[in-house]
Amino acid sequence: MALGSRDNAGDASPSETSPLLANAYGKTRDGGLTIVPNEPIEEPVGDDGRIGDEEAPEMGQAPNPLMEGLPEVAAKMYILLPAVGIGVFLAALDQTIIVSTYAKIGSEMNALNSTSWIATAYFLTLTTFQPLYGKLSDIFGRKMALLSAYTIFGIGCLFCGLSRNMGELIAARAFAGIGGGGMSTVVSVLLSDIIPLRERGKWQGYLNIIYALGASSGAPLGGLLADSIGWRWAFLLQVPLCVLAFAAVSWRLDLPAAPRAHWATRLGHIDFLGASLLILATCSLLVGLDLGSNTSWTSTLTISLLAASIPIYVLFMVVEHYVSHPFAPSGIIFNRLLSPPLICNFFAFAGYMAMIFYVPLFFQAVSGYTSAEAGLLLIPGIVGSVTGSVGGGILMQKTGKYYWLTISGYTMMVVGVTTIFLCSGVLVTSTLATLVAFCLTGLGGGISVTTTLIALVACADPSDMAIVTACSYLFRSLGSAVGVSLSAALVQQRLRDQLAKMLGDGEETDKIVQGVRESLEYLEKLTPEVREVVRQCYQKAVSASFGLAAVVLLASVLSAFFLVERKLSR
Repeated sequence: MALGSRDNAGDASPSETSPLLANAYGKTRDGGLTIVPNEPIEEPVGDDGRIGDEEAPEMGQAPNPLMEGLPEVAAKMYILLPAVGIGVFLAALDQTIIVSTYAKIGSEMNALNSTSWIATAYFLTLTTFQPLYGKLSDIFGRKMALLSAYTIFGIGCLFCGLSRNMGELIAARAFAGIGGGGMSTVVSVLLSDIIPLRERGKWQGYLNIIYALGASSGAPLGGLLADSIGWRWAFLLQVPLCVLAFAAVSWRLDLPAAPRAHWATRLGHIDFLGASLLILATCSLLVGLDLGSNTSWTSTLTISLLAASIPIYVLFMVVEHYVSHPFAPSGIIFNRLLSPPLICNFFAFAGYMAMIFYVPLFFQAVSGYTSAEAGLLLIPGIVGSVTGSVGGGILMQKTGKYYWLTISGYTMMVVGVTTIFLCSGVLVTSTLATLVAFCLTGLGGGISVTTTLIALVACADPSDMAIVTACSYLFRSLGSAVGVSLSAALVQQRLRDQLAKMLGDGEETDKIVQGVRESLEYLEKLTPEVREVVRQCYQKAVSASFGLAAVVLLASVLSAFFLVERKLSR
């Protein structure tokens, strides 16, 4: 990738939205060194025939701001990390608290077959607003964007804890997702601003440790709360943590003020049309999948929603190509250097969420564990994840490479989830084997998530850093939403079919089918013989989601072979 020097446009004062690079080089981005995005890319060929294994920047070239970061600000990272880490911890805590409590929530509200929407609604708004936060942080500043995210997320958690029915809870989760969209995105953008590229894997590993601590705390904590004082406290206890995160960032994150401009000018730079089309298309797809699995795949409404999602997605891509300030620019999405890691993110998170969303249900509905016990059983996978993240960061720092490390990480995920599938009743039923395989899946996921982000950063234009990082989270969240929705549709359809097959026809059967799909507590009302039949039906239904996850994760492995490796600068 060629380096070019533009004429000096003037020595503007440093601003938070430059982002911070003016401090390091005495110029704004437009006046300093940059990567020329439209020049042909001459990729060197490595010994193994793959392209792109090059040192960036090369000897004799001027330093690239993307590679160098901000040494003066980076020296304060040990102070900044705890401040921004609280929000990262909170984001992780929230997701695993939900995984270990949704069965209890659905059973209490008699809507177990709709619990996938607790996660899907959150990921739906998360998907839409994550890339917007990349643009918002450029316009209004990193600090303001992060504080706004904490505020919205905290209010959403409060409403979740006070919800009276499944509809209110789903709406509150969607609102919380608006804030959740910025809690990780803005922190990653800050990291890209400050830390040199070769060191970024290490610091991303530290953030992943914080994330893993939150995730490992959330699963058992959510289960314990659900089994003791009630699942509502799983949401309500996050509100004071949001206040703490807000205070810590306000106090510790001291960045230059954003340049002032009229509010109308700022809002004009936000792609509201693209965001609306994306959420409309995704919502149409997910609602269609939900209706098909819970009612009928042949109904007019189901077919219409599924069919409508395709042209809306096409329209979204057209808008992103022509709009003046796209939040998912086609030049990034379809860039041959950037699209492989983005596609890897989509399939990896789709497969992982399709698996992890139903592991707790398998433990509770099939193996008979409580919510608290199911939460505790998730910890080995989280430990594997943090180990992989830290190990991957260290290996990248030592070798300066990520290509084969990324492929290895995704391969571990495929092997792990395939083993979970086989040990969930397909060949044998083994909790121990499932836990070991879950740990291997987490190990591979921790490695690949870190290396894929570095692959994106290494190939991105410095001026696109915020939007590229946001697009990474866009594909992760979109994959998560689609993965949960697809697996939920498969599980509900499989469960309906198996119950009808095993229990036969009749009014009493219809009552049992409705009861067990609405609440796990209904199992206790059944005779031991019927209860065992229902558990077998749940086993076959949930194992199908693990099979789906393995296939989806295989697509991430294949996509990883198209990554272009750039040796990371020292």
